[in-house]
Formats: sequence, C-alpha cells, structure tokens
Amino acid sequence: MPTSHDLNGLMKFLGRDEWSECFAEVFDDHFNPILADGDMEFEDLAEILGADRAMTLWGCAFEDFLTQDFEGEPSNIVDEYLKRRGWKENAQSRAYMRGLRTSTMSLYEVSDVVPGQSLMARDLLRGGELITVREGTATRTLKQWDKIAARIVPVLGKNILAGGVLPFTREATEILFEGLRGVFGKKNARKLPAIKDEELRAMASMFTLAWMCDALGKAMDMQVLQNAEGDDFIFHDVRFPLASGVTQKDIAARLNGIAGMSRENARFWNWLEYMPQGKDGPKEAGIFSLDTIMDDGLRVLGNVELKGGFLCLSANSAARAKKGTALIRQAAGDLVRTPLTEIRTVQQMMTERPAKDGKTPSSQIPPELAEQVIHEYLDRHYKDTLDQPVGMLGNKTPRQAAKIPTGRQKLAEWLKYLENQTARQPDPTHPMATYSFEWMWKELDVHDLRQ
Repeated sequence: MPTSHDLNGLMKFLGRDEWSECFAEVFDDHFNPILADGDMEFEDLAEILGADRAMTLWGCAFEDFLTQDFEGEPSNIVDEYLKRRGWKENAQSRAYMRGLRTSTMSLYEVSDVVPGQSLMARDLLRGGELITVREGTATRTLKQWDKIAARIVPVLGKNILAGGVLPFTREATEILFEGLRGVFGKKNARKLPAIKDEELRAMASMFTLAWMCDALGKAMDMQVLQNAEGDDFIFHDVRFPLASGVTQKDIAARLNGIAGMSRENARFWNWLEYMPQGKDGPKEAGIFSLDTIMDDGLRVLGNVELKGGFLCLSANSAARAKKGTALIRQAAGDLVRTPLTEIRTVQQMMTERPAKDGKTPSSQIPPELAEQVIHEYLDRHYKDTLDQPVGMLGNKTPRQAAKIPTGRQKLAEWLKYLENQTARQPDPTHPMATYSFEWMWKELDVHDLRQ
C-alpha cells in the first residue's frame, strides 16, 4: 500500500523516453550553470555536499518538472500519470500529486515551530498571511526565523511541505534576491515588485542555483569565534609542575611581579591588559568576540591559578597562551618545570560531560556556571553593540536604525538573524542556544516587527 506522499509510481513513469528527455531539460536548468562552470558532474555534488543534500537538490528539480507543460500531447507528466495509473494510488497520494502539479517554489521565513507537528510560514516573495503548515520531519531541525525555499502543498485540507526543502542562509538569500531583482526589478531597485505565481514558477531553478552557489562556497567553512585580537577562539590550559621543594607561596611572589597580573585571592590571578573602548571596530553579525572586560575597562587575557603542585595558565587563543607562557617562564625561572598544554575547542569544552562518578573535574566549567558566565558576557556584548556600527544595518548602530522606518525593518531582520544563529547550536542546552534576545526587541522598540 503506497504512503500518503509516495511518488515512487510517478518516478517509475519518468523512465519513459518522452518524459526522460523532458526531465533532462529541467535538470540542466537547475544544475548545468554551476556544474559546467566548475567542470563537475552531478555525482560530485554528493561527494562535496553529502548524499542527502544532493538528493534534496534532485528532488527540487523533479518537483519543478512536475509543474511543467511541454509541447505536444501529453503535455504534463502528472496529468498523464493520474489518467493512466491514478487508480493505483490512494486519495492522499493523488491529492499530493495534484498539489505538486500547481505548486510554486518560494522563500519562506518560519516561526512558531512545534517539533514533529507544525510551523508557521511567511512568504518573503509574495507576501500574504502567515500559513500554518503540518509537518513532522523538517520541524525537528528547523529553528525560529529559519528561511527555507520550499513548496507548500495543500492536501485534503492541510498544508504540507513538499520534499525539496532547502535551508537558506543570509548569504544564499542575498544571492537569490540579487538574481530575482535582475529578472523582475528595475535597475538599482532595492525592492522586488509584486511577482505573480506563474512568473515565480518559471524561476524555480534560481532557488537551486542560489543555494548551491552559497553551499559549495562554504562546504568546508565553519562559523568563526574570535577574541579581540582576531585569533581563533581555542582554549589552552598550560600546566607548569612546581620544581621540587617549591611552595605555592614562592610562586605567588613571582607572579605578583608580572605586569598585568591582578591577584584575586591567595591562589588565583587575572591576567589583564588595557583595551580602549571601541578598538575592536564594527561588529559583524555571526562573529562573536568572546572576551571578558572588567569594570575598569581592562580586558582579561587569561587566568593563572595554583592547584596543588601545579601553576595553571588558562587562555583562549594560541597567541595568548604563548605570550603568557613566556611571561611565567621569565618570572618563575627554575621554580617551575616544562609545562604540559591541553588544547580544546569551544565545541569540545561545552560537550564535555562529568566523570562517571558524577563529580565535575576541577578543570571543567560546570554547565550552570558556563551558562551564567556566557549569558552575562552576551548581555555586555550586545549592550555595547547597540551603540556600535553593524554591517547588516548599513553601518548604522542599532539605536540609530531604530529611529528610521527603513532601518527598523533591517533591525528586525538583524535581530532575527542573531536569534536564528544562536538557536542553531547543535546542543539545545548549550548556553549560546538558551540566550534570550527579548530584551533587545523591547529596548529598541521594534517588538511589533517580531513576526
């Protein structure tokens, strides 16, 4: 018995000569501009992007093919298949095929996602009211404010997503809009005119091409986390064994003599450096500079702690660890032995788990403390950002953008982007994923645009 959205029979029908030639035309529209430019075959996409993504791309081309009318009779594969083989399909499958036949690919912004059940979709190209979509699979991975290129198909009173769903990044969205403006817009126009369904339907391959342009360029890229100096954010824990007969008191005296070492208690020091406010320059969306600034404006470059028979230096980059190690070696001399260094990425640090006995290792940040520390940092980071130029806002500050009608819309898009990026953390309990931007919407008075 076929499932409600089973297209296997229709795909077998595709093997007929008259339809395979027609499909080849549509396939070339979707892939040839990029494959030819990169001297690639379609199979290379699976190697670069993964088999699942390649099959989704193929599905986008296939769904576009189902909407097309070709010269001669029969002119459409869905019409012909239902006429000849429709009796083999159940009512839902027939309704799904008919829905695909007249469907239109568009770009949607999703919200109110209920995993395994539903989502709300806003058409970013044609406008209109929010659409309730019943969906059980994609909603398990989609996040608030995600953008997707998809076909919303009505089936027996419910709206569902067709199989060809492409997640669109900000960059892919810009590529798509630039392409659509070239087709439908006037020269130097910032906004798209109203696009009719039949016009958008004819541009279905543009969604596939825009997505591939972005995805292929980022195939090996990762989001960048940096410190103020622009160094990759990687934790370095440098442990100096104390020499035989050396006490913590001996080491403390040497540490107190290092410029920038601020003693917090008998065993702990903050390694500080003055950094003038605003020296970091404009904040780019999606790039976080995870540093801590003291109330007096001093930046924390690292921490030094005495633990038993060890002097431990912690820093968030290789350059800082190297500099701190040199300072300690120079000050401590032969009181310490050759250090051992442990290196961890942010992802490794945050995915570490307590030991089997349930106790948290002394070198690990407890999850609840990590969340508090990172949330406090993000509060400070974004409060500062409200008065700093932002690229997505035309290099205006968020407070400046909030005073301009066009700026308010860009501001809402920027806030949605920030929310979406934090929500996309693989671990939903990650401190970055649990951070709330609600206060920024209210403070900038754009909460009415959060929809």
